[in-house]
Amino acid sequence: MRFEVLGPVRVWRDGDEVALGAAQQRLLLAQLMAHAGGPVAMDELQDALWGESPPSSPANAVYRHIGVLRRLLEPGLPVRSPGRWLVRDAGGYRLHATPETLDLLRFRELVRQARQRGVRGTQAALPVLLEALNLRTGPVATGVPVEARSHPAFTALEREHLAVVKEAASAALTTGQAGQLLAVLHRAAAEHPLDEPLQALLVRALAAGGQRAAALAMWQRVRARLTTELGAEPGSALRAAQQEVLREDVGRNPSEPDHGVHSAPVRLTVVADPPATVTSPPETTPPAAPFVRPAQLPADLAAFAGRRSELAHVAQLSAKDAAGARIAVISGMGGIGKTTLAVRWAHRAAHRFSDGQLYINLRGFDPGGVPADPAQVLRGFLEALGVPPQRIPAGADVQAGLYRSLLARRRVLILLDNALDAEQVRPLLPGSPGCLVIVTSRDRLLGLVTAEAARPLALDRLSTAEARETLTRRLGADRVLTDPEAVDEIVTRCGGLPLALAVVATRAATHPHFPLAAVAHELRATRGSLDAFTDADPAGDVRAVLSWSYRALSPGAARLLRLLSLHPGPDLSLPAAAAVTGDEQAAVRSLLAELTRAHLLTEHLPGRYACHDLLRTYAAERVAKDESAGEREAPYAVSWTTICTPRTPQAVSTRPSGDSPRCPPPPPGPTPTPSPTTRWHSAGTPPRHGYLPPSPNGRTPAAPTHMSGAWPGRWSGSWTGRATGTTGPRSSVSA
Repeated sequence: MRFEVLGPVRVWRDGDEVALGAAQQRLLLAQLMAHAGGPVAMDELQDALWGESPPSSPANAVYRHIGVLRRLLEPGLPVRSPGRWLVRDAGGYRLHATPETLDLLRFRELVRQARQRGVRGTQAALPVLLEALNLRTGPVATGVPVEARSHPAFTALEREHLAVVKEAASAALTTGQAGQLLAVLHRAAAEHPLDEPLQALLVRALAAGGQRAAALAMWQRVRARLTTELGAEPGSALRAAQQEVLREDVGRNPSEPDHGVHSAPVRLTVVADPPATVTSPPETTPPAAPFVRPAQLPADLAAFAGRRSELAHVAQLSAKDAAGARIAVISGMGGIGKTTLAVRWAHRAAHRFSDGQLYINLRGFDPGGVPADPAQVLRGFLEALGVPPQRIPAGADVQAGLYRSLLARRRVLILLDNALDAEQVRPLLPGSPGCLVIVTSRDRLLGLVTAEAARPLALDRLSTAEARETLTRRLGADRVLTDPEAVDEIVTRCGGLPLALAVVATRAATHPHFPLAAVAHELRATRGSLDAFTDADPAGDVRAVLSWSYRALSPGAARLLRLLSLHPGPDLSLPAAAAVTGDEQAAVRSLLAELTRAHLLTEHLPGRYACHDLLRTYAAERVAKDESAGEREAPYAVSWTTICTPRTPQAVSTRPSGDSPRCPPPPPGPTPTPSPTTRWHSAGTPPRHGYLPPSPNGRTPAAPTHMSGAWPGRWSGSWTGRATGTTGPRSSVSA
């Protein structure tokens, strides 16, 4: 067990934080902690809990709170059993605590050790004092009702800590190590702005650290505050500090004899030693820097819609009984809404992580093309957690160790956005199970799932209802309800991609006099390209966003993606992909895996691969730029031959008139060997509704695109004569 009162009132059991329940229970436990293992009388507990307004039976209420706390601390404890931690003593209760289990006792033990070392010189005392000071993570007893924090038991602890701050500052000035105390002094001075001796120590420490201008500026701010709030000029301590700075004579404690900066021992006269229950050897020294509560989350999206099941999935990770390392990986194609979902959930859950939130865009897929360096990210995180830049060690491994030490036994939410791969993420993972890490990436980050037991969540496109809700949030219900048919078409042509919906909604919102039917017509007119989804900001341009994933691919995977855009079916198998590329299946299998990891293909059924319509359109645009005419002809010939090869004599669909259309011959060029085509054909599925890509040489045969016998199952469709630009009769097909 680990009890903490020098900051938020918290209890840890086996590395997991214990939920302490109602405010009165937390306050009762904080009182017992503040007495550091000593007994607290019943009437004193009642006064701390209720003051002058106690309940009708305050003693019974205390008994009930004690019983609840005992069972929270020791699950499974039988009713009325005293347990180990909350013990009856001297007509009241006490917390059975040691320096290993209570931060206050640990603080006092370290101060005692520092006093003993101070007799031999300040060099030995200062590190121990710094370790003691860093046990305080915020105002004493944070989390109890504000009015209760003025109780003498808590204010006495604040005075005790402040006394140690002042003595540690004197020790640091004497040894020329004032820079090590600057962060502690800054925080203490902010909490006690009218404490002149403390402000004087901060002024002297700034000057001793080479910040003479900052020291004089600080002195002026303190003087202005004193004259404004108290109507008084600075006292002797502050005036002396100013004179030392002006004379550049800072670095010696004026209360010590002038016989050398490093020779005089510091007299440590803190509070009298309270009776300690147990003493113990020091624990591993944490970094000598105060813990700052960061709040770095970006703003939430007001127009957020849908994703209720995904939010619930991520929420499971924050449950107090979640086991193992708490890492969530949210992956998906570009523009699918990974960051938006992660930020929305993080804002909802921020209150559960009392030590703050860290955020970084790792730029794994970014217009700049240069991913963030984990070492630089670590430095930024350390500074956000209160480590002065000059105290950040060199070397990524040492920085990572300091980072994990700062986060030990704390609850911090860490959002690592837009990660490139697992190697970029690993140095940024904390070692504490109390922290939760949310990682977003276009890559599935299977390395984190395998080695770090991260929980994956792959985002799919929005449902039709969620897409309509998105448009409603952005355009208003009245406008969406006015033209439901146009809204349906917009939703369909955006393919459930949140970024595409946002781009179209932005255009509609900036032209409020445009009917939505006109917006839908524009999408219809630009079918086959992404021209309707462009934006001046690359982050809002669908083509640009997809290009960042494309350029991260290996050359073989990029070529496969391009050629697959010529395949007319809604999905395809490994043999089909091998036939399209002309490569061996073993080589194509690894390329398909790469595309799947990058969320550029989805294996929606075992062995069946598909991609988003807008991504397919992007790939088709790349074909014209990156493939020669010969390269473009070969996969088309394979696709056309496959479509027009029936498996049975009754394979061809029937027109309403009863006559059967005949498939034209494939375009000129090499045709594939029967074996891969036959295998593809045997496992095939019908082509996408109403679509057959034109031949790369511009000659598209006028032929039906839906052939019932070529694919198993029952379905209906239409065929289009693209050579003449006319639409043929619809056929209802049953196989």
